[in-house]
Amino acid sequence: MTPATSWTHRLAKLSAVAVTVMATHAVAQNAAFPSHPLSLIVPFPVGGPSDALARGVARQMSEQLGQPVIIENIAGAGGTVGLGKLAKAEPSGYTLGLGTIGTHVANVALYKKLPYDPLADFKPIGLAGSAPLLLLARADLPASNLKEFGAWLQRNASKATYGSAGVGSVSHYGCVMLLAAMKQNVTHAPYRGVAPAVSDLMGGQIDFMCDQTTTALPQLAGGKLKALAVLSGERLTLLPNVGTAKEAGYVLDLRSWNALFVPKGTPDAVVGRLRASMETAVADARLRQQMHAVGVDLPNAGDVTPAAVSRLISNGLRDDVPALKAKTQSLD
Repeated sequence: MTPATSWTHRLAKLSAVAVTVMATHAVAQNAAFPSHPLSLIVPFPVGGPSDALARGVARQMSEQLGQPVIIENIAGAGGTVGLGKLAKAEPSGYTLGLGTIGTHVANVALYKKLPYDPLADFKPIGLAGSAPLLLLARADLPASNLKEFGAWLQRNASKATYGSAGVGSVSHYGCVMLLAAMKQNVTHAPYRGVAPAVSDLMGGQIDFMCDQTTTALPQLAGGKLKALAVLSGERLTLLPNVGTAKEAGYVLDLRSWNALFVPKGTPDAVVGRLRASMETAVADARLRQQMHAVGVDLPNAGDVTPAAVSRLISNGLRDDVPALKAKTQSLD
């Protein structure tokens, strides 16, 4: 054997040893995961519907993982600020993020440039929950259902105003899709979160909004707002007297969805560990009861899959983005 050949063989052996050591280290790290607290980025303000769901799921996941899952609210630009930070985080599994139909679908249509690619920059862990959207109106608006609202809008569209939790939020997405179906243009008033929008709706500063059941039910129960329609396919057991958009002649099935993600490059074994803890979390009877009381549907454990989340995103990009682009002008 020549010196050159001998050196080549030694290099090959050293490389093989290095690969084995790295693989063993990676397996050991994944097996020990998690060894310290995790951070869950919620790209919306404290107290909103997505924040409430995230906190409930995080609390249950903490019990399964044996480490705290700490909520980090990073609001701004319809969730793009928080999700942009998630996309750049170390792919270790210690930084998770909550994404929604707003962050992963609506924002694609509403912003010319996003700090992330909704499909390429993340790995989905699983679906956290979903909720139907409601058409809500100020208490004194002269309509009691969607047909009467349509007639009112015909007369008042030029001076009417609808509110949302911000450009790209679920509440913005819902009203854009509804108004597109109704072929109406109405002035949009974006707020910094759901709470101030709902406050102004109760005060009569805006006329209507499209919100999730999570934050709407207390105000409806107190008579401070009125629900004119359920914007998903079926009536709600919590609001049995409120008709659906379909009953009024509109082909709409608008639901918010929330899912957990990690940055691309996160090891599959770590994603699997997180998904297993999430499956157990959403199956918790107490959490399911709490979320059902505010109209949020938690998935069955078998539906907490990355593939299910990827399908929701792909379907939204295919079906909803063209309609949103046609109805709105993209932002810089």
